[in-house]
Amino acid sequence: MEQTLTLHYRPVEPLSALNEADSHLVAEARQALACSYAPYSGYRVGAAARLASGRIVTAGNQESPVFPAGLCAERVLLFRHMAEAPDDPIVTLAVTSESEDRVCTPCGGCRQVMADVIARQGQPFRIIMCSSRSALVVDDASALLPFAFSLE
Repeated sequence: MEQTLTLHYRPVEPLSALNEADSHLVAEARQALACSYAPYSGYRVGAAARLASGRIVTAGNQESPVFPAGLCAERVLLFRHMAEAPDDPIVTLAVTSESEDRVCTPCGGCRQVMADVIARQGQPFRIIMCSSRSALVVDDASALLPFAFSLE
């Protein structure tokens, strides 16, 4: 029997239409572009996550000449967070690049790690995927990878 998956998301344009808390988080992700190290691809990405405590964690992508040793901004942020404060769940994650028109969406590896973090923290988190002008908002980041790998 064939089944259908549906992804619910909200387009936001202009970016200024986000609420104050989300606008602040996106601004933090844009500031994180400064810590991006992308001399090989030239594709700089910044990420910021708001934790349940209100704390904001940021990261930029990190490349290495020993490809594929680099990591996307989302994974740098998620691994850092889970190593430092696993008991303070992520509520919202924002990701952006320097693109004016193309919304920055996570790669497959990042989507898998997001699903892993959601499973570990026992609750979903929102994701805001941005360009410098617009965004797509998804209330449960695990929806981006409906058939995530699991050992269970």
